[in-house]
Amino acid sequence: MIEIDGLTKRFGQMTAVADLSLSVGKGEVLGFLGPNGAGKSTTMKMVTGYLAPTAGRVSICGHDVETDPIAAQANIGYLPEGAPAYGDMTPRQFLRFIAEIRGFRGDAADQAVAKSVAKTELAGVLDQPIETLSKGFKRRVGVAQAILHDPPVLIMDEPTDGLDPNQKFAVRSLIKAMAPSKAIIISTHLLEEVDAICTRAVIIDRGGIVADGTPAELLARSRHHNAVTLTLPAAQAADAQAKIKTLSTVANVEQQGRDDGFVQMTAFPKSGALLIEDVSALAAREKWDLRELYAEAGRLDEVFRAITTTDTQRAKAVA
Repeated sequence: MIEIDGLTKRFGQMTAVADLSLSVGKGEVLGFLGPNGAGKSTTMKMVTGYLAPTAGRVSICGHDVETDPIAAQANIGYLPEGAPAYGDMTPRQFLRFIAEIRGFRGDAADQAVAKSVAKTELAGVLDQPIETLSKGFKRRVGVAQAILHDPPVLIMDEPTDGLDPNQKFAVRSLIKAMAPSKAIIISTHLLEEVDAICTRAVIIDRGGIVADGTPAELLARSRHHNAVTLTLPAAQAADAQAKIKTLSTVANVEQQGRDDGFVQMTAFPKSGALLIEDVSALAAREKWDLRELYAEAGRLDEVFRAITTTDTQRAKAVA
């Protein structure tokens, strides 16, 4: 439903997006991740036809975004960065305006607006000027206009930005409910978003893809994948660490003291081996006074840091 082939964007001597290619099929929720300045928003603007690429092409449901933009954009619901809207309009007026732009008239327009309002829980602020709304409600107005025409493709830049935890949960639930019938790309800097709603994640850095896989596949690249963390009294820590190190599946053990008389230690596996059964059996035999014992799936932030560049690194590269 979304085909991106060799997408490139240069601004003078700077290359913001470099030969980026990927496809997104029906039922996929793609988390589009990267550090600030990696090219996420630039890519999304090109995918939706709001910015012309220097090279490459984008196809939406078989329609080329450059040569057949009206047909391509008719299939897209787009939530841009900042969710721009007309501040002097109310959400009711703005969504009716969007409905008419999308070709709805009369009762059909009223029904389309009512459905998007219900899905985004905007009923309480429908007649307030948008400029007076909180950041969270403005964002929800943006989501409402993106889904109003029930498009097969959704492109959303930071859809939960500015929302409180309850609002985030509601928007994420809405995205998951829509996902089976759509292809969805979500640009986000919130790694928790990937675990919450994404079926696939792509990480870009300096305009190019550096990782592409399911959340589980990315977590498997983490140093903490299948690691086991346990907490026990400080008096037992030295003995526990020494004995855990003797396990054939353990690569090393790290520990961190706490102020409450307990020590937390993490055993890291060799080549992704499963440790939890070996460590828990050892703890039972030794009768350690455990306060907690759990296996880790991995840490996405660890993977992200390992394969992307920091602001300082990028500044040095430019210099």
